[in-house]
Amino acid sequence: MDKPTPKERLVHIRSAINKIISFVRDQSVDEFIADPLRQDAVLFQFIIIGEAIRHVDKKILDKYPYTWHIPMSFRNFITHEYHKISMVRVYNAAHNLNELMNIIEIILEKEFNTDIELSL
Repeated sequence: MDKPTPKERLVHIRSAINKIISFVRDQSVDEFIADPLRQDAVLFQFIIIGEAIRHVDKKILDKYPYTWHIPMSFRNFITHEYHKISMVRVYNAAHNLNELMNIIEIILEKEFNTDIELSL
């Protein structure tokens, strides 16, 4: 399998965000904390986001104002410090992905002329 292109990585990020949103939609924090399967699903998608961002060309990311190091650091924290993860913080992060989603859509449109509907 060939290495994903930057465009494919950005589509992966968008897909992971959509999955996280669907996993926590209509879930209270208590319901999320009581559901280890849902927690694992959300954590895996955050790992995908951080890893995909790490492999998008820095020249592209630098054009767009976002704290790119945060999702990459979160990915590292999940994989290396898994025993310290606060599910309340994960739940809160899962409900605060709008800014990242917006910037990913802007990058896809401006850098790759990707119509959002066509790339889903």
